[in-house]
Amino acid sequence: MRTGIYPGTFDPITLGHFDIIHRALRVVDRLIIGVAQDSAKEPIFDMKTRAELVRADIAALGADAGRIEVKTFSGLLANFAREEKATLLIRGLRAVSDFEYEFQMASVNNKIAPELETVFLTASDTTHFISSRFVKQIARLGGDVSKFVSPAVAEALAQNYLLPRG
Repeated sequence: MRTGIYPGTFDPITLGHFDIIHRALRVVDRLIIGVAQDSAKEPIFDMKTRAELVRADIAALGADAGRIEVKTFSGLLANFAREEKATLLIRGLRAVSDFEYEFQMASVNNKIAPELETVFLTASDTTHFISSRFVKQIARLGGDVSKFVSPAVAEALAQNYLLPRG
């Protein structure tokens, strides 16, 4: 059984992430979505909420959802992968600018855990422009994010950015 991990902060999960998850199921038998603590990014949602939003979106995959587990982790991704007995790391690439960083991370992970292979899945032409950062900015400014995230995520963003009425 081939187990892969698709790690990220998923703050929030977008339709771009969902596309990579759906396509990763063609490469692995079991997929673990690793929701990372990642204190460097200062996420707007806590780790538990991010994992719940991912689980809610995964439910839409029907029978394939049974092949997916959502787990939270902190620390080195390589250590998390070893704990989960994963042999593949799934990473999405939106643009050439993602490649340099992802290539370096793949090389570092290979040095730390040579048993892990990184598989890059390029973003589809319908989602390559979506990023969590842009989605949060649009939501914060009162824009419609429904073309970029699921209804549950759009609602969570709306609640998060609700400003007090004066």
